[in-house]
Amino acid sequence: MKGPGKQLKGRAARLAQVLPAGNSSAARTPFVLLVVLLLGGGLIALLLLNSALSEGSFRLTDLKKRTTDLTDEQQALQRDVDDLSAPYALERRARELGMVPGGSPAFLDPDGTVRGAPGAAPTAPGTQPSAQFAPQPPAVPSTGASAGTSAEPSARPSVLEETSPSPVPASGTPAPTTPGR
Repeated sequence: MKGPGKQLKGRAARLAQVLPAGNSSAARTPFVLLVVLLLGGGLIALLLLNSALSEGSFRLTDLKKRTTDLTDEQQALQRDVDDLSAPYALERRARELGMVPGGSPAFLDPDGTVRGAPGAAPTAPGTQPSAQFAPQPPAVPSTGASAGTSAEPSARPSVLEETSPSPVPASGTPAPTTPGR
């Protein structure tokens, strides 16, 4: 049996020289405290990271829903535009405005000759273009003159005459509608 007075040999002797012989709980306290702090800090960092990822996930879900709603709205608006620009819808709206299909076109060549036979567009049933588009005399604003005085009509042409040039000039040759044709 080995007693307390017996010497250690070899490897055990060298370890005994390096390690202190007494109770070493005082040397372990800072190490244990460091390990506990590192584990606690790691857990707190993990919790913060997890909550940030959850918040990002909720925001991503909301943005996806908003994108879906906006895409649906854009498609509905595009459908409305397509319906309103369809040929049958344009024709219906033009007829409501009193427009009629045009006749055969005439083209002015660069040398001044006319190709085609220009003609007036057919009128819509129940309308008279001469009455519908006839220039209206300008309204004379009341300036407070007495009822017995007559106001002279202004020499200013009507709005229709100002803004819409005649399609056929005085020479009888139609004006070109598009350049180069």
